[in-house]
Amino acid sequence: MSRYYIACDLGAESGRVMLGRLVNGRLELEEIHRFSNGASRVFGTLRWNVLRIFDELRAGLKMVADRNIPAESLSVDSWGVDYVLMRNSEPQLAIPHHYRDARTDAPYERALKKVAPEVIFEQTGIQFMSINTLYQFVADLENNPEILALADRFLNIGDYLNYLFSGVPRSEESLASTTQIYNPQAHAWSSELIRKFGFPEKMFPEIVPSGTVLGPLLPELANKTGFDAGSVQVVATCSHDTGCAVAAVPATGDDWAYLSSGTWSLMGVELDTPIISDTVRAANFTNEAGFGGTTRFLKNAVGLWILQECRRTWASEGRNFTYDQLTKFAMDAEPLRSIVQPNATRFLKPDQMPEKIRTYCEQTDQPVPETPGQIVRCILESLALLYRQNLDEVSALVGWSIGKLHIVGGGSKNALLNQLAANATGRTVFAGPVEATAIGNVLIQAIALGHLDSLTALRQTVRDSFPVEIFEPENGEVWREAYERFSGLRVLS
Repeated sequence: MSRYYIACDLGAESGRVMLGRLVNGRLELEEIHRFSNGASRVFGTLRWNVLRIFDELRAGLKMVADRNIPAESLSVDSWGVDYVLMRNSEPQLAIPHHYRDARTDAPYERALKKVAPEVIFEQTGIQFMSINTLYQFVADLENNPEILALADRFLNIGDYLNYLFSGVPRSEESLASTTQIYNPQAHAWSSELIRKFGFPEKMFPEIVPSGTVLGPLLPELANKTGFDAGSVQVVATCSHDTGCAVAAVPATGDDWAYLSSGTWSLMGVELDTPIISDTVRAANFTNEAGFGGTTRFLKNAVGLWILQECRRTWASEGRNFTYDQLTKFAMDAEPLRSIVQPNATRFLKPDQMPEKIRTYCEQTDQPVPETPGQIVRCILESLALLYRQNLDEVSALVGWSIGKLHIVGGGSKNALLNQLAANATGRTVFAGPVEATAIGNVLIQAIALGHLDSLTALRQTVRDSFPVEIFEPENGEVWREAYERFSGLRVLS
């Protein structure tokens, strides 16, 4: 018997409606609808048009229903930290900010003076980043207190869209954990941080575990999309996209780490419990909630965002390169000519990325990359060296050796980056599946509905359904020298 599920998977560049078909222990995945996504600039601020996203997802559901496919459930996953403020039946009090908006830069510094970082980390175990919901709320208190006072609830983006589909406002645990206001030991919002920062307690919704059935698709939406009333359940799978992706890592054994490779590079290991210590805080690692009560112990670092921004700049100049073309240019460029520290502050903000890379190389007395091929090669090699740094750190923090790196997500399509990652880290790289987020979303729905019984069964289904490509390390001595160069780069903003 075939079972059908709909995954609504939202990323920073695009959103997709994906149809999953589970039959005889294997999963088939089909893209039904894809649409562009991204920030809108309004009065100097960056915002998300979440109602347009909702309309696009609704259009995708109608495409499924038009084919008379008996989908049993749907779920939305998204990036973390951003949110929508609501009041009673008013679905949106303000246009949600984009996490790259500069509004949190100064409030972040003030917040860490108001409440000691040691206290914040002890309460949450979460990596310090100015984009976190905690500091966005601080910015709201400083700049829009009247909006925050009006709100009787907030929901992060994936949970908000699940609410629009189901009418049930819940915060799913994996997404709640990205806010830096969630206490992973209490499995609840941090009442201490809420009190210390003066956030309205009424705003914080009920938290539910990953894989919770929220209820049926609202009758109005069932009617408009063409599904029978009550036939489609809305499930809070892992509303955080990385939570879904890590659940779908096709790993076996214990000596593996994952890299969810896309706009961000999220690298870590799966643990039974969080590690909250001064050492972990100093290393700026994070403990996010994973499916089945697991902890995603990881570091969130810049990823292919740098390449995406370069491509956007070149397109604005009339040079419309595909990612495949840019990778080919990089393959033809001289290896390890110039490298940058991808986590430098300048690379986290949008606009003029090629010039930022050139300036960084000039300031660090390296050959300045001029051609798109040289720039892309610099980006990919620098990311690979960053992977080495983060992988060595996570191995030291958890106290065991890591021999395998599983790369999932959109970045796993880039064979050049995969090989560079193997070379730089000295570990065997297993690349794929590309659609790990949608796969995890679909198969957690299957568990929620009783069609699979565990995370172990989920990962076996992934191994049975999707191929992986293996990359072995090469040129070890060359890359050891490159890592010494990378480690010695001057710290620049």
